[in-house]
Amino acid sequence: MFVNGKQYHLNCGPGEVGEYCLLPGDPARCDRIARYFREPRLIGQNREYRIITGLLGEKRVSAVSTGIGGPGAVIALEELVELGAHTFIRVGTCGGIRMDVQPGDAVIATAAVRAEGTSREYAPLAYPAAADYYVTRALEETAVRLGLRHEIGVVQCKDSFYGQHRPEVMPVAEELKENWTAWKRLGVLASEMESAALFVASAHLGVRCGAVLHVVWNQERAAAGIREESSTDTDGTLRIALEAISSL
Repeated sequence: MFVNGKQYHLNCGPGEVGEYCLLPGDPARCDRIARYFREPRLIGQNREYRIITGLLGEKRVSAVSTGIGGPGAVIALEELVELGAHTFIRVGTCGGIRMDVQPGDAVIATAAVRAEGTSREYAPLAYPAAADYYVTRALEETAVRLGLRHEIGVVQCKDSFYGQHRPEVMPVAEELKENWTAWKRLGVLASEMESAALFVASAHLGVRCGAVLHVVWNQERAAAGIREESSTDTDGTLRIALEAISSL
């Protein structure tokens, strides 16, 4: 939505973003991504949206933060599409669910469980939240080429961080616990908060979207008595996303 020549939430105008966009949640991660750009330029920051545009090879690429959760992520997506962007990679963090998913791994999402609300305003629940095939293939091929440990499969997307981590205090505790058990039995790799909304909205808008996520911890491994440090170094995941963008 343009207001005075700029997108209302992103506060940027035509020609200021690339056709290819990396979507971290954390605004500070835009600066880490921009270290890989040639001629990076800070376009601006408004609310949770920090935008840096530069070159990867000869292509203009933007890093655009979206904050936490599906609503803010899809606002960014809608406005970036209006500015001409057509290919998106969410580069975020997640918590492992499947037991073999370890801190420091990269999780490449093929699809997402729609346990959030934003995607319901784009499609009925029977419609799957699926990542773009070509973006997903580029992410997987890049991870293999770089020799980085990764898993590829379905992730779970929710709206409440503490609904996951403190389900026992919630009024719907039994429902939350029952659903979590179902995700484990179905082999869901990890839990995060944006991909389902982005995948469904991208399908509606006719653009490409994939996701690669850095595993910070795995609460199931911790519950099983496996002691390991959480991981906050996202550089490997960023490299996968950046090189995949280059190949696309």
